[in-house]
Parts: sequence; C-alpha cells; structure tokens
Amino acid sequence: MMIGFFVNDIEREYENFTTTTLAHAAANRGVRVCYITPSDFVVNPDDGLSVHGRFLPKRKYKDRADFFRTMKDDERVKIERVDIREIDVLMLRNDPSIDAQTPWAMESGILFGREAVRRGVIVLNDPDSLGRAINKLYFQSFPVEARAETLITRHASDIKAFAKAHRGNIILKPLQGSGGSGVFKVDPENSSNLNQMIEAIERDGYIIAQAYVPAAKKGDIRLFLMNGRPLELDGKYAALRRVAAKDDIRSNIHAGAKAEAVEVGVTELGVAEMIRPKLMADGMFLVGVDIVGDKILEVNVFSPGNLERCSQLTGVDFTIPVLEAIERKVAIKSQYARAFDNRHLAVL
Repeated sequence: MMIGFFVNDIEREYENFTTTTLAHAAANRGVRVCYITPSDFVVNPDDGLSVHGRFLPKRKYKDRADFFRTMKDDERVKIERVDIREIDVLMLRNDPSIDAQTPWAMESGILFGREAVRRGVIVLNDPDSLGRAINKLYFQSFPVEARAETLITRHASDIKAFAKAHRGNIILKPLQGSGGSGVFKVDPENSSNLNQMIEAIERDGYIIAQAYVPAAKKGDIRLFLMNGRPLELDGKYAALRRVAAKDDIRSNIHAGAKAEAVEVGVTELGVAEMIRPKLMADGMFLVGVDIVGDKILEVNVFSPGNLERCSQLTGVDFTIPVLEAIERKVAIKSQYARAFDNRHLAVL
C-alpha cells in the first residue's frame, strides 16, 4: 500500500506533528510513504495526473526522530514522478490559511484532490467537502444547540450590540485563519479597546463574534473523531485538555497552552454524537473538535493536531486504529470497485 501525505511544505513540518506521527507509523507497518506539496502535481497531455513525490526509504525506523531526520534529508529521500493512481490513499494534511498570501497554493490540495478522486484514489478528508470548509463559516452548518451563539460581520455596530447583549463578554476572531491567530477576549475591563480589536481583525476580512462560554476558564477539550465517532482504543479516547497560558485566552499548544489528560464524559460524547451526521455526510475521516462545556468552539477538518500527545497522555497508540481504518478502506475499494463514492468510502 502507498500513502501520500499532502502538506504545505517540507520546511514547515515538525517532528511532533500529527502528520509525522501517522507517516512514521505507516512506514513501520510496511506502507510506502511519500510527501507531496502544492508544487508537485502534474496534469499530463493525456489527461493523466502525476505527482513529484518525496519518497522515504522503505524500512523500519528506530523512532519518530529517525523517521523525521530522514524525511528532512534531501540526500536520503528520493523524488519520483509517479502516476497518481499508484497512490492508494492521499491524505490532505495541509493548513490552507498558512498559504493565504499565495492563493495558487491555498486550494491546490482541494483542486488536485478532486482530480485524484476522479482517477480512483481515496482522498481523506473528502476534497469537495474540504472546499466548503476552507473558512470558519463551515462551523455554522452544525446544529445551533452544539455551538456557542455566533455573529459574523464586518460592521462594528453589530459587534458592539452583540457584546452588549452578552454583558460585554465575547470572543472575537477572524473568519479565516487558524492556530489562534487574531483571537481576542472582550470583557468589561477591556471594552474600551473594542474598536482597536475590531480594526485589527477586519483588515483581513470578516469577524466572528462568539458568546463567551464560562467553562473556557478551565480550558477546552480537543477530541479526535474518526469515521464520525470519537477515536477510541482500549476504552480510552483520543482527547486532551488544553489549558491556556497565564494572560492568554488561546488554548493552542504552540501558543503556550498546556496539555493535560482528560476524562471524556457524557457531555462530550453527546456533543460528538450531535455533530456526527454532518461529518459523515461530508466524508470527514479524521477531525479534531474543540469542546467547552456542551459547545463546540472549533471543528478542525484539515490538519487536526496533538494526536501524539493524546497517545502519550493515555498510554495507547492511536495511530493503530487510524491506519487500520485506512487499510480497511483500501480493502473495501478493492472488493467493491467503484460502488462507493469518495465521501461515503472516507467514513466507512
């Protein structure tokens, strides 16, 4: 079996990324692994689709550090141009918001992912649905009961009225973007800075205003969903609590938040069940959901991170069920030929 991992670029990959974790585990299962970037696709004169893949040596790797060093070493990897049909599964693991300054790269995974599907490749997550999820407006497609009350606008007067309705306690963030960039908490103590916060965000587009959920003081819970359901192994869920650093509302680990073990209970499972139908209908194979109380704050369908930390905190290896699920999809496709479209196969 061959898996291609589509990423923004090789330079911005890191050893602790979920992509690295999955690629390393796949290589050690005997899977041929390659990395693909936005510059690597080729549409041939005969309408075939090829990629210039970055192939790692097919061998057992001592550990993830060994795998990562090899992946970064231009002398030890082999660049091969291969027909896309030789790749069994293409995993779209890029973050489009990182490439906002280079629009040609921003949607290349989605565009060429669709072309790969046309040629019989399993693409995870489904590229058509990812095209609709490229900004946070996708979040509004989930049941209102599962998400914090939200306003999306570019008018300061709308935001000020929304803040007043919520006693001055709201969160502001850009419609497009990721990683906690441009996120502000508004409260009665800093409300005099509201205009500056609005101006800082609106220069890049629309603004999301969300009602502040008090439970956020304890941090949020990142929960992985696979095939629409909470990712679980040996009775343990792929989840962690992210507690923001002092004087910072962002719960992103790279922004200084601390990862802690967490018990996933009835509330979190109820939220996951509420959003499951939409994720399955959209062919979202692997998703990271950020939960506070009984609300979802984010649904990361592009490159959810922290899978390795979930494994460390729970003592089980969550790459095993993920890769087993991928292998099962390849087997189903072989058995049923084209009986299932990509969106359905992605979550079988």
